[in-house]
Parts: sequence; C-alpha cells; structure tokens
Amino acid sequence: MISLFAFLIAGGIVVDDAIIIGENIYHHRQQGMPPLQAAIQGTREMAVPVSFSILVNMAAFVPIFFIPGQTGKIFYMLPLVIITVFLVSLVESLYILPHHLSRLKEVQRTGLEEWVHVKQQAFSDGFKHWIHAFYEPLIEVLLKHRYLTLVAALALLMTTLSYAISGRMGMSMFPKVDSDFARATLTLPYGTSEEKTKAAADSVIKAAREAAKNIKGGDQLIRGIFTEIGIGGSHKAIVRAYLAPPDIREKIVSTEQFSQRWREATGDIVGVDSLNFESDAGGPGAGSSITIELNHPDSKTLEKAGEQLADALRGFSIVKDVDDGFSPGKQQMDFTVLPEGKSLGLTPQEVGRQVRNAFYGAEVLRQQRGRNEIKIMVRLAEDERLSQSNIEDLLIWTKTGKYVPLKEVVHVERGRAYTEINRHNGRRNIQVKANVIPKSKAGEILNDLEASELKELMTKYPGLQYSFQGQAADMSESMDSLSLSFIIALLAIYILLAIPLQSYSLPLVVVSSIPFGVIGAIFGHFIMGYDLSLISVLGMVSLAGIVANDSLILIDQAVYLKTKAANAGKSAIDIIKIAATQRFRPILLTTFTTFFGLIPMIFETSRQARMLIPMAISIGFGIVFATLISLILIPSLYVIVEDVKHLFRRRHDR
Repeated sequence: MISLFAFLIAGGIVVDDAIIIGENIYHHRQQGMPPLQAAIQGTREMAVPVSFSILVNMAAFVPIFFIPGQTGKIFYMLPLVIITVFLVSLVESLYILPHHLSRLKEVQRTGLEEWVHVKQQAFSDGFKHWIHAFYEPLIEVLLKHRYLTLVAALALLMTTLSYAISGRMGMSMFPKVDSDFARATLTLPYGTSEEKTKAAADSVIKAAREAAKNIKGGDQLIRGIFTEIGIGGSHKAIVRAYLAPPDIREKIVSTEQFSQRWREATGDIVGVDSLNFESDAGGPGAGSSITIELNHPDSKTLEKAGEQLADALRGFSIVKDVDDGFSPGKQQMDFTVLPEGKSLGLTPQEVGRQVRNAFYGAEVLRQQRGRNEIKIMVRLAEDERLSQSNIEDLLIWTKTGKYVPLKEVVHVERGRAYTEINRHNGRRNIQVKANVIPKSKAGEILNDLEASELKELMTKYPGLQYSFQGQAADMSESMDSLSLSFIIALLAIYILLAIPLQSYSLPLVVVSSIPFGVIGAIFGHFIMGYDLSLISVLGMVSLAGIVANDSLILIDQAVYLKTKAANAGKSAIDIIKIAATQRFRPILLTTFTTFFGLIPMIFETSRQARMLIPMAISIGFGIVFATLISLILIPSLYVIVEDVKHLFRRRHDR
C-alpha cells in the first residue's frame, strides 16, 4: 500500500520536469526554430534548473528515512520508491524526451484530429490572452505594492499556523481507522473466579445486542460476538463484536459510533476494576489516547497520586475508559511481630514458617511407588483451617519451649498483594490511561493536565515524577527527529539552489515559499474534514521540494533574462514580470499534474487508504496554494531582494 501510494505521488511530480522542458522546446518552436534545434536549445536552457529541481525534491523526502519507531518502519518505502523514480525521470526528461520532440514533423490533420487540434490551439491562444490581459496587470500592481503584498502573505501565514497550533483542528499520531470489530476489555479484581468474570462478560454481551437493537438497521450490524476469558488471568475477559462489512456498515453506523453506543448501554458494572472499549484495535495508532506514567519510591504514594489523576481525567466530558493504573492483587494477611514476640526470640521468618506448616503443611516423607513419588504432608485438621480465628488462635512454639497464641505475639492486618511491580530507573511506576473522543483532542487534555493537575500532584507528593508515554511519547519522538532532519534538508535545499542561481540571496526567495505550502495543507484538511496527524506533517515535509520547484523555475528564468543583452538596462520589476509571464503556463501545468495525480487517493473511501489520505491532502492542496504564492509573492520577494541589494550598493558607494 505504501509503495503504491509512493507511485501515485511520484506520478504527478515526475512529469513536471518533462512539462518544463517540453514547454520550453515548444516555446522555441513557436519562434520559428526547426525541431532539432528547438529541442537542443530548449533542453540546454532548462537542463540545470530541472536537474537541481530533482535534487531538491529528493532532499525533501530524505527526512522520512530517519523517522524512528513504528512510523519509520511503515513509511520507509515511501522515500525509497520516490527517489528512485525521480532519478529515472531525470534521465528520461533530459535525453529521451528531447529526442522524441526533435523528430516531430508537421502533419496534415484531417477529421477528428483536425477538430481537436483547432480546439487545442484556440484554448492555447485564449490562455495566452488571459495571461497578458489579467495576470500581467495583476503582477504589475502587486510589484508596485510589494511590501504590502509581503505583509499580507505573512499575516495569512501566521493566522493559519496559529489556528492549527491552538489545537482547534486536533492532532493525533495516526488517523483513526475503524476495525471490523469493536472490542471491550474487562478487568475484575485479581483472583476473581471464571464464573464471576463470565457473568460480567455476559452483561457486556447483552449490552452490545441492546445497542445494536436501538440502531436503525442494527439487525444487520452484528455478525457475531466472541468472548475470551482467562487470557492473563481468570479475572480478565475480552469481548469482540464482529460487525458487518464496511459497505454495509457505512450505511448503518461506524465502528466508533457503535462502540460509543455500546459503552452507554453497558454503563457501570459492579465489581469491575476497568472496562475499556476500542474501535480501532490492531491497527497503527491503536491503544489508549492518553498514557501518563507516574513514578515514586513509595507505592502508597503512587496509588494515591494515580487515583487523584484518574479522578481529574474523569472530569473531562470527552475522556472515557479511565484506568488509574493500580491493580490490587489477592487478599492477604500481613503479620508484624510485636515486641512481646521479639522478647520471646521470635523472628518473622520463624513465625511465617510455623503458620505455613500449620495451614499448608510440612513435608515429612517422600515415598516411591512405582514410577511416581508421593509427598507426605503434615498440617492441621481441616476443621481447624476454616476461618481467620483459627489463624489468630494458632499456638506458636517459642525457643523457651512454650506455646503462645499467635495474636499475642503478632499483629495481623488484612491487605492485598501486588499483581505486578513496574520500575523505571529503579523507581516504582504506574501508568494512568484513558481514551479521548475524538482522539485528536488528546493533546488539549494533556496540556490542561500539565498546567493544573500534574503541577498540583508534584507539590502535594514530593519526589513524584511524571512523563507522557504511549502515543504522546511516540509522536514527540517522531516530531523531534523529523524537525531536526527537516532543518538539515532545508539547509541542503538552500545549498543546492545556490549553485544554479549563483547567489546567496536568491535561494532565500525560493526557500521562503516553502512555509506557505503549509497554508494550503491546513486548509485542505479543513475542507476535507480531516484532523491533523503525524501523517499530515510528513506530507508537509515532502511538500517542501515540490513547492521550491515552481519558485526555482521562476527565479531561474529571471536570472537568465537578466544576463541577456537584450534586457540590459531593464529594471528588476520588468525582468521578473517577463519571467513570471513566460513561466506561468509551465508552473500551472506542473501544479495540475501533481494535484490531479493525487486526486484518486484524496477521494479514496477504503479503510486501507484512510491512513495515507492526510499525506495526499497535504501535498495536493499544499502545492495548489504554494503555486499561487509562487506566481504572486515570489515576484515581489525578488524585487524586494533587489531593493536591498541596491540599498547596500548605494551605502557602499558613499
């Protein structure tokens, strides 16, 4: 699936170089050059910018190679396939395409072919007229008010980024993809019998059927219910409600919506420690939306802090299935030797040994019977091992040769054993978990907790530490790695651009167009109804090279025109206006090919493609908006750079 998606992305981009070279050859053909000479001249002029545009695209996809964890394993093939396709397309556009175009000859068209050619030429002439009648005057006005244009573009960029960063759009690790089944996981007190666990599971099963019954068309929704009891202990159960295929389910209710109805129908079950509902189990991004790890040397402190944090999470209306992370084990009796017992020479080991021998038994003999070995144990009679009073009245032998009742030398207190003890860096820890609906709002909940409840816990319990684990930790790790590698990629892009442009300032103009592609990506998510995710960010990173290509083609044309003797004495405004007019058509064509190449993925409805759609939205809508920036803002930035150069020259001359 990832490889196919990589081909879809590359399919819209690789033709860009062919379009640019082919359009330049066509431009020389229109000026009267013969096919062979036009192919040579057109390819020679665009060979350098096209080669470096391919290198820039490759550099933009390199950061995806270095993403750690699960995300890196999933998307490793994406840059590998795209970079390979880019290298092949470079050879094709520089050598094979010009050869084909140099052999084109004028042919006599008749019938349908002639009609199509006439319509094509009419559209081409009309498009050229539109460029000169509308785009050229617009550029002239914007160049005269170039500083106002720059301020307006920056204001739009800051407003859009502020809206996204504020959390209103939501942010998650992976887009939520519904499973074919909804799952409920029950945990009862440790040591609960299978019969009681089965009774609780039956209540959950009954609630699932009731939830389906109250949904229109629900009789076709549930295909079967499967229950597992005893996985991880007799106190645990997993109930899976297998739903109808997606084509039927979409007409009734989604897996997530059914899970919510199931949760409401189940309510609170007496005696259940935790009950968790999932609609995306098994896929990337599955698991609890929030996982907060608390650690402290004292287990009692951890238990209190976990309960308080869990209560704080329950206070949010969108937070469900809260688990305080503490699972008490079986009931037990804790013995503490009293001073009276110590004075008689009793130790905890001695008391424990005698109690064990009395109730469990002491091995006194082993006998071999055939192939079997039989242990002979000695212990109290059964009627003396029935109640707690039997323990308290147990006579303990002392070193003085006398017997004393256990309750006179030992303090007995009921307690619970730990089912597990987890440690992190030598400190005990627990994990408080919860689900957030929708999952993309988990970041807002974590920010609120960090600003209020977690600070209060740190003050109330000295020595307590916390950290975000699970999806929040994975996302933070991926974003940190992506940020660092993207900065390095931007530096590489700047160096690559400086070579063909032979300038240190003009590459800044090209690179400055990259952030504006983010505006289109964010608007695209808003229009298509998707939350932002790590996959969306990957698309924005990949967008950097594609956005830079359009600006590179435009600036390179301006540099070329500036070196021509025919343009000697022309101002920067005149030169960039001519360059923008000449490069308007190829820039627009490359944008359309990339966008329409991604259309099948953007509007794909299958669940398998849902995880990749945010990346396609980021690239597709980002390149559309970035093209508008390239055709409107980049000319203004070019003239502003020339203004700054002119200002420095004037100061230097003084």
